[in-house]
Amino acid sequence: MYPEIYRIPGTSIAISSFGVMLAIAFLVGYWIAIKRMEEEGIDPTPAPNLLLWIMLGGVGGSKLYFAIDVSIREGYPFFDLLFARAGITFYGGLIGGAVAAILAALKYGMPIRGLSACVAPSLAVGQALGRIGCFLVGDDYGKASDVPWAVAFPQGAPPTDVPVHPTQLYEAAWLFPVAAFLWWRRKKSPFLFGEYLALNGAGRVVIENWRVNDQVLFGLTEPQLIGVGLIVVGVSLWIYFKRADAAAQAAQ
Repeated sequence: MYPEIYRIPGTSIAISSFGVMLAIAFLVGYWIAIKRMEEEGIDPTPAPNLLLWIMLGGVGGSKLYFAIDVSIREGYPFFDLLFARAGITFYGGLIGGAVAAILAALKYGMPIRGLSACVAPSLAVGQALGRIGCFLVGDDYGKASDVPWAVAFPQGAPPTDVPVHPTQLYEAAWLFPVAAFLWWRRKKSPFLFGEYLALNGAGRVVIENWRVNDQVLFGLTEPQLIGVGLIVVGVSLWIYFKRADAAAQAAQ
């Protein structure tokens, strides 16, 4: 693991590997989204402002979700968690980023459905790169394991000298093919973002079996329940738009 890429000599200022991977994820995701917008005939001029909205909404939603979740489950002070350096949750970022993207799309007159199709592959690629960042800093790893590829994170968060499942890489290994699939489906799907949600949720439901989270309902962990919710929402929206398109074509 490489939690720090470079530390300025004589200072406490360091460049973290997670921060670098997060920056790469945003840049690559932005580039893919721009290409998709041009392909769909959507004016990319507001894209920089849109990215700023999504970044702020994503980070804010991520921190808010983390603070609410941990303060309820473990009793830590809410505001201490909210302003702590640690604590980034993907699902909170997804919700916050989605809300910000919708508001920005309305503000700049961009089609929400078309925009969501443009960002779906970007999200999958960005999430995969982010998970590689989690691996490099030793965060979000799985259960103890004796498989040949198990990894110990002595400087992780939290540290462990016991080899564990590198579930961060499992998720990245799932999401890169998902991104490729979404790119292939970009001209065929009635609602590409719904496919992203469903595939993202399915991956989390499976990979959670190797992660360390308590079961909360029906033998499922909290991330698994959210994953099931994403599958239901994604499939439902896909069916809705599929039928809406069919009805519109029949009415012509």
